[in-house]
Amino acid sequence: MSKGFASNYRILLLSAVVFACFGGIGTRLVYLHVIDRGKLLGYIEQVRRQIILEPARRGSIYDTHRHLLATNHAVYNIGVDPQVLRPEEAAAWPQLAALLGMPLAELERIMTTKTRAVAPRPAAETPATGLVFNLTPPAQPAAATEASDDRVVEVDEPDATGRRPIRWAKLKEDADEETYERIMALKIKGVYGNRIFRRIYPHNDLAAHLVGYVNKAGEAAAGVESYADFYLRGQDGWREGERDGLRRELAQFRTREVNPVDGFDVMLSIDIIVQHMVEEELAALVKKFNPAKATIIVSDARTGFILAMGNYPRFDLNHYNTAPLEVQRNFAITDQLDPGSTFKIVPVAGALNDRLITPTTRFDCMLTAVQHRGKLRQLMSDDHRYDHPLTVAEIISKSSNVGAGQIGMMLGEQRLYEYARAFGFGEKSGFPFGGEISGLLNPVNRWSAIDITRIPAGYSISATPLQIHYAMGVIASGGELLRPQIIRQIRDASGEIVYRYDTVVRRRVISEQVAAHMARMLQGVVRPGGTAVEAAIPGYEVAGKTGTAQKLIDGRYNNRRHIGSFVGFFPASNPQVVISVIVDDAKVSGGSAYGRLVGAPSFKRIGEQLIHHLDIKPPYDTGRPLLVAKGDVR
Repeated sequence: MSKGFASNYRILLLSAVVFACFGGIGTRLVYLHVIDRGKLLGYIEQVRRQIILEPARRGSIYDTHRHLLATNHAVYNIGVDPQVLRPEEAAAWPQLAALLGMPLAELERIMTTKTRAVAPRPAAETPATGLVFNLTPPAQPAAATEASDDRVVEVDEPDATGRRPIRWAKLKEDADEETYERIMALKIKGVYGNRIFRRIYPHNDLAAHLVGYVNKAGEAAAGVESYADFYLRGQDGWREGERDGLRRELAQFRTREVNPVDGFDVMLSIDIIVQHMVEEELAALVKKFNPAKATIIVSDARTGFILAMGNYPRFDLNHYNTAPLEVQRNFAITDQLDPGSTFKIVPVAGALNDRLITPTTRFDCMLTAVQHRGKLRQLMSDDHRYDHPLTVAEIISKSSNVGAGQIGMMLGEQRLYEYARAFGFGEKSGFPFGGEISGLLNPVNRWSAIDITRIPAGYSISATPLQIHYAMGVIASGGELLRPQIIRQIRDASGEIVYRYDTVVRRRVISEQVAAHMARMLQGVVRPGGTAVEAAIPGYEVAGKTGTAQKLIDGRYNNRRHIGSFVGFFPASNPQVVISVIVDDAKVSGGSAYGRLVGAPSFKRIGEQLIHHLDIKPPYDTGRPLLVAKGDVR
């Protein structure tokens, strides 16, 4: 060895370089493990740590006999992480495209696009480290899912050109389990799916305005879905853990876990058999009369619980996004109309209750005007002329506007207003959801001079179909105004009752004796000589009232366009069901859309079906002869 090679200078220089290297490494280790330890651990935690949501299962909605009206269906959102795809797997892409129902060229574009442009962020929003944090879960496109079990916070660092790596690209939404399993069987690294729960409605458009729906964003948007969302939605769970470089969860490193709590089930009072009857009848009405709108309501006369409520037009809950918003309104509670002659039960019942008249009191119904409070008041005319004064019972059965006006004037403006409010007009019924309106009933100080002659006949007042229905329900219930109810029970996953809804009486309106008198007089409507013999059900006592109101068009009543209705109940001596049929602007060839033509026949058809379905017994022990329609043979 030469002396020059082993000189002290070279040895010292080499030693200095070695010590400097070790010193640099040591210094760096001090920075990494001591000085910058907290900050660097934070980065590592953000990369490795993950919070995974465990979505709760939304409760189901059932009818009164536990038939499903709304439930959940597990589907998968399929996506890809282009960063981990391997070239040798491209041979399986054509199969994947076929399973996804996607053109191969479009799939190749998604699979090979690994970055996207990042808009410059304001300086105040840019972390001092220069890293950009992507808080959008890669497995959950923001506008597409209801709930995901893979909500992961991850860190994406833009490259030198300002582009960010793509870690999730959607391939298919709402894939069924079979499709998902076949895709996973291809074993393409980076292609994976996340299970979510979608809401499905097995009966499509049945009771659509009552059930409501959950939208794509997982928000309860209408009907029972929205009203009972607190019970239905449950409580999501979550777990905290770590993942490896392939984004797989490392179960052994779970630190905290909260199990989801599934939502409660909601049991409705709706009977899908009755609902089906109603909607079939609506379809028949539409085919025959082509109305603008129509509503049929069926309720339990004793409790006020709704058995069916149908509207036309209707929409499919599974495709709610294709239906115009105006079709999604529940017309039974959001639209108001003049009740017409169905309102005549109010002044008559009020005057009976105040003992101003009896069922046999007579009125001259040939009059055209009557003195009231010192002024001559013009009465609404009748369609028929009578050869004798009519009893109160005949005023009801023949639907005399003149007679109703005189009874209203006998009752007086203030008492008529008070009874109208007592029957539920001019205020919301208490129906639990759907944008209910209160209708229109002006206070007495805003009445015109002729309103006292018009309101008793159902004009100068507006009401919702539900208000009209429950006003008749006052007679059927024995004089009490009941609250409309649609939910019977809330149950947990084991079937235990969490909450029970009971009958709610809003107030007593008339005495039981007056209600019985009214029920007997309303039977005359469907007897020969009454306005709606078409509603008679052989062997059963039917009580009801027709209504035919001219439509208000551009501020004027149009005598060619009508709202026809029939509202009634049976058996009259022991009421079981209340049925309302209200048809808006029916097209009747060569005539007017009277309630007896468009409403009464539907009442009868539905009633006859209910007799068998609900086992409604005829009134054998009433002490009065059974009603037999003309032409029937016993």
